[in-house]
Amino acid sequence: MRGLINLVTCAVGLSVVGATRLDAVKCRVSNLGTLEAKSLPKFLDNNPLPNGYPWGTKTAANTNPKDAPNTGITRHYDFTISRGELAPDGYLKKSGILINGQFPGPLIEANWGDMIEVKVTNNITGPEEGTSLHWHGMLQQGTPWYDGVPSVSQCPIAPEGSFTYRFQAGVYGTSWYHSHYSAQAAGGLFGAIVVYGPSHVSYDVDVGPVLLTDWFHKDYFDIVKNIMSTNQTLWANPSDNTLINGRMPYNCSLVHDGTPCGNASYSQFRFQTGKTYRLRLINGGAAGMEYFSIDGHQLTITSIDLVDIVPYNTTLVTLGVGQRTDVLFTPKANGTQAIWMRTLQSGKYCQRAANPEGRAVILLDNAPDTAIPTTTAWPPPVDDGTCKNEPLQNSVPYYAETLPEPSITYNIVINSIINATGHQLYTMNGYAFQADYNDPLLLLANEKNYTYPYNPEWNVINFGQNSSIRIVIWNNNTGPHPMHIHGHDMYVLYDGNDTWNGTIVNPQNPQRRDTHNLRPHGWMVMQYNADNPGVWPFHCHIAWHLSMGLYVNLMERPDEISQYQIPMIMKQTCDNWQQYSSTNVVEQIDSGV
Repeated sequence: MRGLINLVTCAVGLSVVGATRLDAVKCRVSNLGTLEAKSLPKFLDNNPLPNGYPWGTKTAANTNPKDAPNTGITRHYDFTISRGELAPDGYLKKSGILINGQFPGPLIEANWGDMIEVKVTNNITGPEEGTSLHWHGMLQQGTPWYDGVPSVSQCPIAPEGSFTYRFQAGVYGTSWYHSHYSAQAAGGLFGAIVVYGPSHVSYDVDVGPVLLTDWFHKDYFDIVKNIMSTNQTLWANPSDNTLINGRMPYNCSLVHDGTPCGNASYSQFRFQTGKTYRLRLINGGAAGMEYFSIDGHQLTITSIDLVDIVPYNTTLVTLGVGQRTDVLFTPKANGTQAIWMRTLQSGKYCQRAANPEGRAVILLDNAPDTAIPTTTAWPPPVDDGTCKNEPLQNSVPYYAETLPEPSITYNIVINSIINATGHQLYTMNGYAFQADYNDPLLLLANEKNYTYPYNPEWNVINFGQNSSIRIVIWNNNTGPHPMHIHGHDMYVLYDGNDTWNGTIVNPQNPQRRDTHNLRPHGWMVMQYNADNPGVWPFHCHIAWHLSMGLYVNLMERPDEISQYQIPMIMKQTCDNWQQYSSTNVVEQIDSGV
């Protein structure tokens, strides 16, 4: 039975009025969304190389962003993962999974080319669970075993165990990390990553991460049980609220069961009119698309998913789950003391939400801390059911790459099915993924075991020695799917409602990113260069769709995988997990990732 014991108490976002002051030893609340949050530097001090920067003479214009320098610096982090109580919107506290007692998790910072080292200790109890952390968008060039996906790159970190990840910050920009063990990320186990690098735009202040997330009052595992139930009335699980940097007062009029609501705070930012601010937008939610805006102001998009782009202006920024967008914002002096920052979860077609709008307060100049905006929102996005990203032609990479000829073209069809036992699953080419925590695919491939006919649910596509792989994906169901690839960025060649006719958008320099929204009943065509031997997940980033198996593994250059000298700690981690799982019941009721 799943209970709540040994909890770290952390009522995040509660205002001082009507809230209990919490023991600072037990809880370290994130200062994201508060006026105490510090702006970020241009780079971390580490004895800069020639030209005054840690990356030397490399610039955004003259260097491929994947061609990282070797700074010789390691950034060390120590994470302890444990259960804690959360109330980010002032509603009744619920159990979550936190890092160092903090929600959202601590910010990871590094310079381009630094090594990032994170020691992770699994103190999850009440009940115990395995865990792992994935470093979203980090390419893991030469270190695929640190990608953080249990059953693929590693065995889970067993309860009371520790594991140290070590990988290079091989690209620069805005990203995030999250658990890849079942749906733990939906319980709060995530945080932002900022890798400082050369900039192709000018701005005055780097505000840092702005995390846009849906929020569920149910425990994440209870939602997984609903999703994996044979009772179809439990399959719909709309979110309860929409948070900006972990804060947003709950609309108590939505509560019909008499449960009291507490006081909660909006996130706050203080900006000076006339200055230009860099906002690092991250959709770190479980299921909801987000549409970000600032009342009365245009935003300049400068980067998507760790890829700088030629800047362009918009009033509304679209982010599917897992996507990141850097924007520039210059507040205007028009006599207003405060402005609403907003994010709106998509409507009935893409993801249902009881409270779809999250808001934060922008205080201008010397406005009092208590100022509340009265500004008017931009018109909402057209809810036409396409759940689409920004048009591909809008996002032109600043560092141009010519699209190579593909050495293979492969088709994938996504279906939604109800299997013989009455469970709803998603399949990719006929199979719903099912993890085997005890046999990581990368370690099997390292032993020259490249085929798995005995377990087709592992969904492995072996692309052999192909050099550039084009994949045409048809979504044969009514749900949208933000499709994320590990170990690479992908050229996005087509995105539409109609069958692809072979036309490529901007073939001389196509959009590159690591996550793209696949429309309901729509098509997308992506291509990636096979320059990183490994077994790489390609999956929907909606937590519940992933639980239902919408996932495939892309095996790349297996002969070279077998030549890796994989650290012995990977085997030891599996031995520890084998010992734990042989004497404890592991509640793997979903895909496991």
